[in-house]
Amino acid sequence: MFFKILNYLYGYVTITLPEECLEKFVNMATTRGIYLWDITNSIGNQVALNVRTRDVPPLRHIARMTRCRFHIIKRSGVPFFINQLQHRKALLGGALFFVIVLYSLSSFIWFIDIKGNKSISEAKITKVVQQAGVHRGLPKRSVNAAELEKAIIQQLSGLAWVGVTVDGTRLEIEVVEKVLPPNNGAQIVDLVAQKDGLIKEVLVLSGHPLVQEGDTVTAGQVLISAAIPPPKVEEYDKKNPDVVEDEDLQQQVQFVHARGIVRARIWYDGYEEVKLREQQKRPTGQQITKLCMKIGSKEIILMGPRQVPYTNYVEYAEVKRFPSWRNIVVPVEFITVKYIEQRIYYQEFNRTEALRLAGEQVLEKLRSQMPERVKTLNTNLREVKTANEEDIVRVRLTVETLEEIGVEKPHQ
Repeated sequence: MFFKILNYLYGYVTITLPEECLEKFVNMATTRGIYLWDITNSIGNQVALNVRTRDVPPLRHIARMTRCRFHIIKRSGVPFFINQLQHRKALLGGALFFVIVLYSLSSFIWFIDIKGNKSISEAKITKVVQQAGVHRGLPKRSVNAAELEKAIIQQLSGLAWVGVTVDGTRLEIEVVEKVLPPNNGAQIVDLVAQKDGLIKEVLVLSGHPLVQEGDTVTAGQVLISAAIPPPKVEEYDKKNPDVVEDEDLQQQVQFVHARGIVRARIWYDGYEEVKLREQQKRPTGQQITKLCMKIGSKEIILMGPRQVPYTNYVEYAEVKRFPSWRNIVVPVEFITVKYIEQRIYYQEFNRTEALRLAGEQVLEKLRSQMPERVKTLNTNLREVKTANEEDIVRVRLTVETLEEIGVEKPHQ
């Protein structure tokens, strides 16, 4: 295959010569590095074979030496095709003109396809698209997909999502309609913010959005309302004065169960300090147990010392009572107290170790305030320094996260 393509690019000819000259002709051509192929019988005692165009002049010298004349019966390849086009300038010009016209026409929008709509008619969506200045015959570079999506979803409140793509000369508009459940007495709720934050993403499944990306919200603020207002009657584009709004756009407010996903950037701030010399306790391994019985307010020691022999200790108590019987409570308790001796020692840190320990402790505190599997965007740990040098390291940590902050609340 590669050999055929290469020969076609360089150009080759088909020649005929007498059959009795074939052996001598081929041998001399081969010794001179001339490649011949597709040797077949032709008319009469003639033999046809192929040779590259550049090898034809050397073959003429071989023909004189062998006293065998050959004739070119066919020319093939790119060089001969180009030569033919040079003699047919009108055909070449027409082909170039056709390519230019075809390329120019492919730079415009000639078809507008709308899919995904069920309750909203295609004519209504087409009307909004025309009001946005998009129509058949518009150059593709003039189509702003993001702006067209925004215009459609703002003017048609029954849509939850709109996607616009340009495929060749075709503008494809895919829509997803909101699912409005019937008013069957179900609870009508809003989606409100449970934390303060900066809105990063809003995806409405049902309801009317009251915030958008970039808005700052506070806890308790309504994000997606259960009340869906009727579409606003906009002033029509002066370029389309004959477009008239449908009467069915004048609808009543609908109430639904608001659903959606609202993600926001949340900031947590924490403070912690660690002493460079800190007192700590460690068990020595010594312990004693005391068992006593308590009747009312009187305590009787059954086993163990009356006074604890340790200076520093921790105690663990376990209380057992008699079970009640027919609302009769026996005022007797058995108390087991375990005393574990502790030894006091001092742990010393350098400032680097104290800074690391304080950072770990404040991060652990902040994590207890965050939801599980939260996405952390940024952390900023900084040391709080005072005017006087102290034996305490103080740090402040700020953690930025991305969280879903919407919670349901009955609509007011």
